[in-house]
Amino acid sequence: MTSQVRYNGELRTSCLHVRSGNEFITDAPTDNNGLGRAFSPTDTVATGLASCMITVMGIKARDLEVDLKGAVAEVTKHMASDPRRISKIEVHFQLPAKVSEKHRIILERTGNTCPVHYSLHPDIEKVITYNWIQE
Repeated sequence: MTSQVRYNGELRTSCLHVRSGNEFITDAPTDNNGLGRAFSPTDTVATGLASCMITVMGIKARDLEVDLKGAVAEVTKHMASDPRRISKIEVHFQLPAKVSEKHRIILERTGNTCPVHYSLHPDIEKVITYNWIQE
């Protein structure tokens, strides 16, 4: 078993990662009858994309002996209705500029091929930008 999700009432869940014991909560969003006091389930999907991308980039960066510490991904999720679903996920990366052009290309390609990216429905538009910033 990977995780356990418990319904707490009032449109809130507690999500337990079985192996580590780590836990987080989700709330229904305010635009869908919830209080929006925590990530919504669809927020976790969009955030999972960015987290997966930056994780596989980190793995590749370690192999390349490149330091990505401090890299940030900003995520925006867009919803559609009928049926209610994620229609678009925007991920904007802020990455250290001390990376060579060759390594930037490798890292961007790595991020774009993460497992979550391939697992999302093809109808979900993914807008990914990489901003290599000067420190």
